[in-house]
Order: sequence, then C-alpha cells, then structure tokens
Amino acid sequence: MSTTTVPTTVTAVATAPAAAIEPPAGPPGPVATALTVAGRSVRRFVRTPQLLVVSTTTGAMFLLLFRYVFGGAVETGGIAYVDFLVPGYLVTSVLFTGSEAATGVAEDMEQGVTDRFRSLPVSRAAVVVGRVLAEWLLLTLGLVVTAAIGVAVGFRPDGTALEVAAAFGLCSLFGFAALWLFALIGLTAGNVQAAQGMSLMVFPLSFVSSAYVPVDSMPGWLQAVAEHQPVTVVTDAVRSLALGDPAAAGLDGSTAGSVGLALAWTAGLVAVFAPLAVQRYRRP
Repeated sequence: MSTTTVPTTVTAVATAPAAAIEPPAGPPGPVATALTVAGRSVRRFVRTPQLLVVSTTTGAMFLLLFRYVFGGAVETGGIAYVDFLVPGYLVTSVLFTGSEAATGVAEDMEQGVTDRFRSLPVSRAAVVVGRVLAEWLLLTLGLVVTAAIGVAVGFRPDGTALEVAAAFGLCSLFGFAALWLFALIGLTAGNVQAAQGMSLMVFPLSFVSSAYVPVDSMPGWLQAVAEHQPVTVVTDAVRSLALGDPAAAGLDGSTAGSVGLALAWTAGLVAVFAPLAVQRYRRP
C-alpha cells in the first residue's frame, strides 16, 4: 500500500511591528483634570436618572405645597402670592440641590473614590472644581424645571426678556456659590449620614428670609437677621428683575443696587468657601 504525500506551501505573512505607545509628556493640566472629573460626575448622573427624578419631584411637591396650601394665608401687598413666591423658591431650591451635592461628595469619600483621586498626579484643586462644575450643571437643569413648574402654576413675570434671563442667571450663580459650601460640608462630614445632618443646618436661611413671606411680617428682632443674610439679598434682586419693578418686590432702592449687592454676596461666598473646600480636600 503506497502513501501519497501532498506538498503544502506555507506562506509567511509579514506583520508590521506594533506602534510604540508613547507615555504622556506629563500629568494632565488643571483644566483637563477638572473637565475629566466633571465628565465622570455627569455620566454618573446620567446612569442614575432616579437622582434627577427625585430632585425634580421633591422641588415640584414643595412648590405646589407653598402655592396652594400656604398661599392664601400670606399677605404680599399688591402682587399675587404666586408671583411673590416663585422667584424666592427658585433661589432657595439651590439649597435643596446643594444638600444632595454634599451627600454625593461624602459618598465618594466613604467609598474610597476621593482617596483614589488623591493618589493621582493631578491638581487637587481641579478635582474639586470639576465636581462642583458637574453639580452646577445639575443645579441649573433643576432650575429650568422648577421655573417651568412655576409658570404652570400661574407665575407670570412682568420684566423684560433680558431681566428675566438675568434673574435666572443670578439664581444659577448663587447656586454655584452655595455649592462650594456644600462641597465643604461633604468633605468635612466624611459619610452620607453626617453630610445630610450638617446640610440641614443651612435650611433655616431659606425660611428666615424674604423667599416665602415678606420680611416685615416677622418679629422685629428676626427682621434684622432676615434682611442681612444672602438668601434675602439674592431673592430680592431676583424678584425685582423678574417682576420688572423694585417696588413690587418690596425694595426701597433700585434693581441695579440690589443686583450689585447680590453679586457681592455671591462672590464673597465663593471667596470664602472655595479655598476652604480645596484645603479640606488636600488634607487626608
């Protein structure tokens, strides 16, 4: 029995050498770090839409509560209570969103995310800035939804389109300033439960203010406190812009003066709490 051998031809395939992967020239700069951290936080919000749903539902619930339950019992002079309420509620809503930011920062610390960022050769200040920027985006989206709900329940601004846009922008800027305070709270608390409790200490500012009731309806000693705190100052400016008339907002001075004072408070909050938050983050 014969065996037939079939010749086989092996063709060598030339492969190009893999391109060398060059390491980065150095660590990313502060801007790139801030944007990367912000992008990470935004993706987290997108992947957990219940955060947005809960935040929006809570805001709508409280706005409807003040509008229809307490509105008939509050005397606001010559303007409808809904027109008095909505500008103030927009301002105070940033405190609700800020408390959620404090909880998120504390959660990152509790889960070790903060420690991993600290171990990287990147700007630590940029990490905090990136987180605040992401929270600011969420806060601004919440303001849009809250403003839409306010219009749905009867709020009608009388200011020009430019004045209304300026009012909204002032709310957003004040929210950015408040987020630095809540970031500091989250970094200081270290865990979610403590962050929630510490955030509640800020909420009296929203009630001892002109946001929900006129200041002159409060006891004399309390009026002095309400008139000289940032929530009242920003609320008066936003209300004056939205209504197009400082007198309707209960102001004795001009809208420009009120806005200037509100911007000064906003800048002051950033100047105080931003360095404190960065310093707390740098400390293990």
